[in-house]
Amino acid sequence: MKLDTPKKLACPELLDLAGGRPALLGSRCRACGEVYFPASHGCTRCCTTDMESYRVGSEGKLWSWTIQGFQPKAPYNGGESEADFKPYGVGYVEMPSGVKVESRLTVADPALLAIGMPMILTLQAYRQVPGEEPVYTYAFAPA
Repeated sequence: MKLDTPKKLACPELLDLAGGRPALLGSRCRACGEVYFPASHGCTRCCTTDMESYRVGSEGKLWSWTIQGFQPKAPYNGGESEADFKPYGVGYVEMPSGVKVESRLTVADPALLAIGMPMILTLQAYRQVPGEEPVYTYAFAPA
């Protein structure tokens, strides 16, 4: 997704919007190379705290998925009523570094999702309150 204008983001610290295309931001251990998303202050693999910011990327493969068929409980704040809730896809996307990212999916039709399929990062409105600007979050779409 090419971004024309900045969006109101739910978690701006998780995204790099430079270059007009979103990418996930995490961290990487300088000692052993382990990658984390979201960013971590310490490495669970080698126990160091020598971490650096790391661009996790914007493409991966669908590792697992399900359809969220009912409105989640708090702290979910999608802005819709229970009657207005629309099911959405949720999955884990394996990034080239090997880290698996839990994410919303832009597709909620099981016939259009398959484990191993290529996915690409995009932004998706998830909270819309009448009279307010929508709040966007990251999501993955079939590539």
